[in-house]
Amino acid sequence: MAAPSSSSKRHSILPAVSQAGPKPPIQFSSSLVIADSAILTGPHTITIRSESVIHPRARLESTAGRINIGRRCIVHERTHIGLVPSSSSSSSRNGKSSLVSKGSGLGVLGEAGEAPVSPSVLIGAVTLGDYVTVEVAVTIEGGETLIGDGTIVGVGSKIGAGATVGKHCTLTPHSVVAPGEVIPDFTVIYSNGARRKDRRGVVDLRNKGQARQIEVLRRMIPSNPAKFQ
Repeated sequence: MAAPSSSSKRHSILPAVSQAGPKPPIQFSSSLVIADSAILTGPHTITIRSESVIHPRARLESTAGRINIGRRCIVHERTHIGLVPSSSSSSSRNGKSSLVSKGSGLGVLGEAGEAPVSPSVLIGAVTLGDYVTVEVAVTIEGGETLIGDGTIVGVGSKIGAGATVGKHCTLTPHSVVAPGEVIPDFTVIYSNGARRKDRRGVVDLRNKGQARQIEVLRRMIPSNPAKFQ
């Protein structure tokens, strides 16, 4: 009879990747899960709030500015958050404001034991609200790029610099949001560019499902936040 496995934790089968570039300042919640093989690089602060999960080989790059990740987010393998945009992407942002105002709905809030974020704060490269899912091989360019609460960014999608994606949106696999584009709340985006409103009213169900998935991932992914300190 085969010997039982020494660990039920999940390990990436892909080759290890090296950390390139400077090690960024970090602000981590004590309850996050971050894989040892995640890549954090850049000169600006990367903040990850409570119960969020960063998968193996996810890359968070703060070269273009701060990275802010809200509560109960899931960032999957081979994502690149904070990619430095090309000059054409930067020029297409049309002077987008660098402030998140009250009522923006992004929901990156403090909680017990965490410093609250001001309702009007200077935004860095990328900000994810709470309960955001970024699936495998997604690219999010840095440059005041905002992703609202509860949004799902599907496999292989790309979000350009300075874009604002509203709350509870769904980007189906391989969708594209142009630099500087503003996507209203509850929008579904398809890879062919079609758009529609999601009127199902399933926000609470989605959030509960996200919380359950995080509990499973917490048992599967070996977490090593100390590596990044």
